Amino acid sequence: MTLRLEVHPRNPQHRFVRQATDVLRSGGLIAYPTDSCYALGCALDAPNGARTIARIRQIDKAHNFTFVCADLAQVSSYARIPNWAYRLVKAHTPGPYTFILAATREVPRRLQNAKRKTIGIRMPDHPVPMAILDELAAPIMSSTLLLPGGDRPLNDGVEIAEKLGGRIDMVIDSGSCGLEPSTVVEMTGEYPVVLREGKGDAALFS
Repeated sequence: MTLRLEVHPRNPQHRFVRQATDVLRSGGLIAYPTDSCYALGCALDAPNGARTIARIRQIDKAHNFTFVCADLAQVSSYARIPNWAYRLVKAHTPGPYTFILAATREVPRRLQNAKRKTIGIRMPDHPVPMAILDELAAPIMSSTLLLPGGDRPLNDGVEIAEKLGGRIDMVIDSGSCGLEPSTVVEMTGEYPVVLREGKGDAALFS
């Protein structure tokens, strides 16, 4: 059974934040709001988390899973940020951007891009995921809540619970948070490359 919690988007209730982190710590899967759209998330050590998300979204091994982090200090444990890129990443986080970076040895191979050994890094500017990250004291492994055949992410908590009931453990319903996913910028080379234009201003990296 999928539990749906109505969580205040600006002042998330601590008891609900605690419930969400309990689900994550137990290996469960949640749907939660970000500053761009809803996402699916699990703990990094969830034994079946990545596989379940991949099945729901029908994505392959070329997909870059994203580590949603609380701050740059946490990011540095899981991703290598080139010197030239550090100021850009710092200037645009938190915000609606996902940065593709080389993974460190702390990242399990099953969570890395199979060929390129990269991961996505994200710091959303939204009180709900930031409260969960603070309580969890660890990143959330995440992917946009875009279902197969859909042209936009799901954005309604009731609809999410209906469509994914039984396949995820919890929906954190904070109302509409947008329909446009984050802008994805690769930072593994000598300059930024925009891989997907989304809510974040891609022109800042051109």
